[in-house]
Amino acid sequence: MLLLNFSHPLTSTQLAAVQALTKQPDITLHNIRAQFNHQQPFAPQLAQMLAPLPLTPEQWQTASILVNPPSLNYITGVLLAELHGRMGYFPPLLRLRPIQHSTPPAFEVAEILDLQNLRNTARTTR
Repeated sequence: MLLLNFSHPLTSTQLAAVQALTKQPDITLHNIRAQFNHQQPFAPQLAQMLAPLPLTPEQWQTASILVNPPSLNYITGVLLAELHGRMGYFPPLLRLRPIQHSTPPAFEVAEILDLQNLRNTARTTR
């Protein structure tokens, strides 16, 4: 499984939780810096951010990919549109949640959001 991390570095505990949830013992982690210049258009910055990923068009469509999205909602929005275009479906997202009363702030894996399934279910209500 490929884990595309567009957020803070993931800990070994978080990666172990991802392995347990996905039942995927082999995870290839790609840390991608997702800081954009708000004075410039986002689409070109997104293309530049994704360019170093060593994935062929076939791999985008066939590999098992999990995404830890960036915190900024606008970047996440354009990222999901781009990934859907490359993959042909919405990728699952990793959701982290704060651990209560942790100092310094710490986060744990909460769940994996199956966006494609959510989309398919929502289509039945239109």
